[in-house]
Amino acid sequence: MTTLKAKLQADLNAAIRERDELRSSTLRLTITAIQKEEVAGKTKRELSDDEVQKVIAKEAKKRREAADAFAQGGRAESAEREKAEGVLLDAYLPKQLSDEELDGIVAAAVAEAKAAGAEGPRAMGAVMKIVNPKVAGQADGGRVAASVKRLLAG
Repeated sequence: MTTLKAKLQADLNAAIRERDELRSSTLRLTITAIQKEEVAGKTKRELSDDEVQKVIAKEAKKRREAADAFAQGGRAESAEREKAEGVLLDAYLPKQLSDEELDGIVAAAVAEAKAAGAEGPRAMGAVMKIVNPKVAGQADGGRVAASVKRLLAG
């Protein structure tokens, strides 16, 4: 068992003992998503810590999107629960880059892409190819894309 998956399991056991319903249900769903990912495909396999992190990030993103949908639908109580679950999952993810740090990485990538001959809005794909590996797991794709568009626009 990977160390991150083992930590999730240990935290789930502690949450159950403490009768922390929010934490235990969130961790159960996350561990289930990890197990589902492990058996997806032709053969069962053990996920690496990086792959487990990607599953956790996907689950956290689902919670944020659900919270927004509940808030727009006028269901504040459900939105708050989803937000709380998202915050709980964020604790298992690497620290997110600040806007300034992200803009610095994107600016360097824009300069690199321009040096390679990419100009204007059409350079977005080239810049994203440079930026994505550098910020993997540390910034949401939507934030990265918005920063790239802003800096390419001038």
